[in-house]
Amino acid sequence: MAKKVVASLQKGGGKEHTKVINMFKNEKGSYNFKEEIVHNDKVKEWFAAQK
Repeated sequence: MAKKVVASLQKGGGKEHTKVINMFKNEKGSYNFKEEIVHNDKVKEWFAAQK
């Protein structure tokens, strides 16, 4: 499914966006992932907001 999202972003203005994935540990000790597509200018801000 992710391949379709990334491939569809290659058309038009999609190269201005990046798919970001953040891995974090939950209370039970297992890992969860949060992924989103954000504008290239907002990548560092997105990761800062996840902490």
